[in-house]
Amino acid sequence: MIRRSLVLAVTVLLASAVPVSAAPKLALPQPTGPYRVGETALHLVDPARTDPWRGGPRELMVTLHYPALPGPGRPAPYMLPGAAAHFDAVTANGLLGLGVPATDWASVRTNARRDAVPVPGRHPVIVYSPGLGEPRTWGTATAEDLAGRGYVVVSIDHTWESPEVEFPDGSVRTMVDPGEPDAFLRKALGVRVADTRFVLDALSSRLDVSRVGMIGHSMGGAAAALTMAADPRVVAGVNLDGNLTWFDGSLMPPAADGLHGPFLLVGKDGETDTGPGWTAFLAATHGWARQLKLLGSEHASFTDAAALLPQLGVPLGTLHPATAVRTQRAYVASFFDRWLRGRDDHLLDGPSPRYPEMVFPRGSS
Repeated sequence: MIRRSLVLAVTVLLASAVPVSAAPKLALPQPTGPYRVGETALHLVDPARTDPWRGGPRELMVTLHYPALPGPGRPAPYMLPGAAAHFDAVTANGLLGLGVPATDWASVRTNARRDAVPVPGRHPVIVYSPGLGEPRTWGTATAEDLAGRGYVVVSIDHTWESPEVEFPDGSVRTMVDPGEPDAFLRKALGVRVADTRFVLDALSSRLDVSRVGMIGHSMGGAAAALTMAADPRVVAGVNLDGNLTWFDGSLMPPAADGLHGPFLLVGKDGETDTGPGWTAFLAATHGWARQLKLLGSEHASFTDAAALLPQLGVPLGTLHPATAVRTQRAYVASFFDRWLRGRDDHLLDGPSPRYPEMVFPRGSS
């Protein structure tokens, strides 16, 4: 999980580009909600905070996915050209170890329209936090599906920790040398919490951020728990296969102290290193908490890899891609509908014959 990604990051920070093969045209799965989806990218600058990695003002790129009105519009890009080239040359097979052929990631077909007219009204907000070594775009399928269900999803790239962030001037800022793993992890998660709180502040004039949800994969799942502990605006969180322990084995604060708001843990199948932190978290949390396991899944199954890798001929776990996507979407939406909208479909009460691949480990419900 976090550990494997960071070890790879230490050893793979430079790679030579390879020609893009004649790969198939990749496409993300269609959202399942009733709304069209719009997308807007924002360049946010925090002049009050010095960038903790490189100095100067802290600059971030974020993407908003939101319910949009029908109408014409340009397709939203999956990745910008500079970021896509770096993802192909360095991140995909280096940091993430996906084992994919050279691919034009900028050409992946999304389901969103760039700067589409939003559906009027206030919509519940969810923050998406990517895993270590993952760009914010690696969770686009999740963001689009939630937006199609009526949420505004704010995906954040954490500059200099993200593998690549392309800014409006075309510059691409890449990951710093992580150095000592435990110190890097502690610093990076602290920066993520501060970044997320700043983004919520910056968006408070256009979105209702008084009660928001947060979801993250791997290190992003840890960031969701830590942000929820630090900021009362984050009232519900989802951790997709992310550790809640530091590299030395000690517990992160949410695992040691628990959380007061509802929190969902969703893990991969097979051998996992999340056990100690998750067991401690469930014991320390006296409010609503659940742990689920997706049978046949791998760590990357909770990202766009679930849909895109099979299109490149690269298997990912034993679960059929469509089943993996459909099952995750149902449980994530059920959680946020329950805690941000007050709509409980009772899917999280226990195992469902509609989704036999999602199991409730003993003692988690």
